[in-house]
Amino acid sequence: MISPSRRKFLSSTAALAATALAPLRAARAQGASKKTRLVLLGTGGGPRVIPNGRAKSANLIVANGVPYVVDCGEGVAHQLVRAGVALNTLRYVFITHHHSDHNLDYGNVIYDSWAAGLRAPVDAYGPPPIKAMTEAYWQLNRFDIETRIGDEGRPDLRKLVTAHEFKVTAARVRHPPIVHAYAYRFDAPDRSIVISGDTTYSPELIALAKGADVLVSEVMHLAGLENLLKKVPNAATLREHLLASHIVTEDLGKLAAAAGVKTLVLSHLVPPDDNSITDDMWVEGVRMHYGGKVIVGQDLMEI
Repeated sequence: MISPSRRKFLSSTAALAATALAPLRAARAQGASKKTRLVLLGTGGGPRVIPNGRAKSANLIVANGVPYVVDCGEGVAHQLVRAGVALNTLRYVFITHHHSDHNLDYGNVIYDSWAAGLRAPVDAYGPPPIKAMTEAYWQLNRFDIETRIGDEGRPDLRKLVTAHEFKVTAARVRHPPIVHAYAYRFDAPDRSIVISGDTTYSPELIALAKGADVLVSEVMHLAGLENLLKKVPNAATLREHLLASHIVTEDLGKLAAAAGVKTLVLSHLVPPDDNSITDDMWVEGVRMHYGGKVIVGQDLMEI
């Protein structure tokens, strides 16, 4: 059982974290000068398919030329290509928690990378049951994979992927009823980036994000909640879930101020498709408590 205390969590996983983040640390040791890229691949929250709306939740960090994908909402492979990333360079995948708008294309982005020429190992990190999910994906696609190995001479994709459960720098956040929901922190040579995943106000996230250059956080706008609920008539307790497990703009401002982050990026916007909520309205509540730089995320925006 992992303690919600970040200190205990990190002490129990430090050895394995070194393996996952080796490229980042090697780059720092060598004084690498390459700029670390942060691209918001998908900034929409929730599982609904929205015509011409925001893409599902996914983020890209490229450090020292190595791509790290954080969350795999539907369509993530297409967004990676649109961001100019060759799929066969995929090496690391992180899942913050197991809601479909964060993991639906986990297996598919790895498969699409294999179809694009992937031959190198891929490490995937996330809460349980990511290992079982990985095995289930192999079973689901066994016929196709084995056909292409024999017919096209491809390496066995199943031997390239290693799934790890909770083995990176992370902190458990508060996203009931999901017990295993995590935020990730990446410390690159030139800046530190934290991805919140889904969370309500979380002291654990404040501790993880202390002094970070960039915090990419989910956010919910209360004024748009009623219009959102009208679009989802078959979810009787959705209101209670949203209020209990997602962070509103005012609380996000308090969190960012307490963590002392330099730049706050709003993503996983809930509602994701209410055009009556302007960028100024998204920022207004945050500004009540936070004086740093605020960016309202858009799909494929590079920070």
